[in-house]
Amino acid sequence: MRIRIVDAFTSRPFAGNPAGVLLLDAFPDDAWLQNVAKEVNHAETAFAHPLPEGGDADWALRWFTPATEVAMCGHATLATAHVLHSTGTTKGPVRFATHSGVLVATPHEDGSLTLDFPTAPLTEEPVPDGLAEALGARPLSVRDTGPSVGDLLVELPDERTVLALAPALKALGAHSTRGVIATAPAEDPARGYDFVSRCFFPNVGVDEDPVTGSAHTALAPFWAERLGRTELTGLQASARTGLVRVALRGERTLLTGSAVTVIDGELNSRP
Repeated sequence: MRIRIVDAFTSRPFAGNPAGVLLLDAFPDDAWLQNVAKEVNHAETAFAHPLPEGGDADWALRWFTPATEVAMCGHATLATAHVLHSTGTTKGPVRFATHSGVLVATPHEDGSLTLDFPTAPLTEEPVPDGLAEALGARPLSVRDTGPSVGDLLVELPDERTVLALAPALKALGAHSTRGVIATAPAEDPARGYDFVSRCFFPNVGVDEDPVTGSAHTALAPFWAERLGRTELTGLQASARTGLVRVALRGERTLLTGSAVTVIDGELNSRP
């Protein structure tokens, strides 16, 4: 069967966040899906199959890290929508039935796509004991992002602090369900982004995620409140880097980015 590797939230190969994408007739057993994700060994592999016409969604979609299934993933959703549109399988908006409800991906003439995701609810909390030591930097504030995202959003003083992080991942994993989002304002917004972030998810087998769409459903309301604007651009400052344009729409957050197919080949192990 056909398997593709797509770099998401970038317009050039070998940047952004790579995701495996498989279009299926139906979902096979979970063990096979997990084994494929382990073999692909990217942060997520997306599996999708078409649904009958006339329902609330067009495709069923699931995401697996090399270690486990996750309830929400932005970059692999973008990658899947990119495959559907670039191959002519789908035209116009596509609706995905997922564990996080129906998520819509809308294509644009420039080749980018906009994802409609639920906004993460943010709850301010005291800085947990041991977090500064695990992260390697002292937080200014901490937010819980709710069960849909499952991360701790950690505000740091400046961009340079975020870029220099070298956390103790095992200790960091004790502070949230999935991991930690570290963020700070952009040092120079003239460079084309308003805030920076890095995402560490040791609890799901991803030490540092290159570009995380789901994290931006929490970053969008956080920075919209601080910067006084509902449309912003975030730079995820991993080694690969990627840009995510966000638009806060109350209980929904729009995530816009580009994607490029880097590998298009055959998977020789069928369910």
